[in-house]
Amino acid sequence: MSIKVDGIQSEEELRKAQAAAQAQGSTITNYGEWSQILKDFAENGIQSTGSFAGDKAKMQEVQKAVQEYVTELQQQEKIQQNAPQNKETEKVQEASQTDKEQNMKATVANATSSQIMADYMKYYHLLM
Repeated sequence: MSIKVDGIQSEEELRKAQAAAQAQGSTITNYGEWSQILKDFAENGIQSTGSFAGDKAKMQEVQKAVQEYVTELQQQEKIQQNAPQNKETEKVQEASQTDKEQNMKATVANATSSQIMADYMKYYHLLM
């Protein structure tokens, strides 16, 4: 036989009620689960509703809110991880563009110096 208990506000009150119920040869319905909920509430500064059903519903709301918060943080983290990748991609593209420009300048410089050298050799041979 179980005893239905309302008005419990703390884990200590629940333990006392369980001890009283056991003295009568009975137990409190969902004692273990309710005890854990009240312990979690005490650790996190959450006020008990005074009933197992109310505390369980409140715990589910808290868990849902925490899960939504964690999901939001994960989404923000993904966005932040993608942002540096975009910046990194931009840096690579800028470096690639700079390399192309430098390559073009080097090619023009080589062609010009080759032309100058060819002209110099032509005039040198004409003078000799």
